[in-house]
Amino acid sequence: MRSTRYAVAATMAVAALTLSACGGGDDGGSDSSDAASDSIRIGIKFDQPGLGFDEGGSYSGFDVDVAKYVAQELGYSEDKIEWVEAPSANRENLLANGQVDMIFATYSITDTRKETVDFAGPYFIAGQDLLVPTDSDITGPDDLDGKNLCSVTGSTSAEKIKEEVPGVNLVEQPGYAECVSVMSGGQIDAVTTDDIILAGLAAQESNAGQFKVVGNPFSEERYGVGIPKGSSNCEAINTAITKMIDDGAWEEAITANTEGADYTYNADLNPPEPEACA
Repeated sequence: MRSTRYAVAATMAVAALTLSACGGGDDGGSDSSDAASDSIRIGIKFDQPGLGFDEGGSYSGFDVDVAKYVAQELGYSEDKIEWVEAPSANRENLLANGQVDMIFATYSITDTRKETVDFAGPYFIAGQDLLVPTDSDITGPDDLDGKNLCSVTGSTSAEKIKEEVPGVNLVEQPGYAECVSVMSGGQIDAVTTDDIILAGLAAQESNAGQFKVVGNPFSEERYGVGIPKGSSNCEAINTAITKMIDDGAWEEAITANTEGADYTYNADLNPPEPEACA
């Protein structure tokens, strides 16, 4: 019975995508898949190892694996996916302008964002955490007083820590990879952002065995699938996410993309149950 529901949902999703593409209207809520070429455009990060990473035209990471699975359930094989870079600042515009059909890019579900885009999911619930050298005795924000903490310029992650621990020395870098590089040189004591982003960095071959995720998250970030406002595909995407969790592929993707990072996701929050569609 469960597999029948999955198949029906996927079939309906493909039909909805085809109808919206063939309609040819300018309605901002329409899904923008190219029915003629039977392709789908998916936005991901290109610069987040372990989540969304461009390896010279080959894409890898947990977000990528979830996107592939969902696309397959919607009727799109991997060779029918067009990957589009979706930097944080551009995600809403990419959806509103019809440049992508959906976005998997550590895209936290918030009420503010729901004003301009819709979300399916969540497919993962992250928490802000700390990445430290493997021999560090830092176990959480309370241990950061007088320490050097790195985060990306303008990030909310760094500001949260600064508010909680006024004595921390904040060091800003343009990207988290740069933070890890500086930590390798011994100039900083910890890096902060979402736990799974930190795990992806620690799992890189060049960083293997050097760093660990503290495992003491102090926030919740619900990663959703961004879709155009008014999209008809939310239910089918949620069904695909649930199927991925139930058949073990979700767990396999987490393990494969964080291997070597000494990381365990928060089992009290994950795997998540997708929320009801609006």
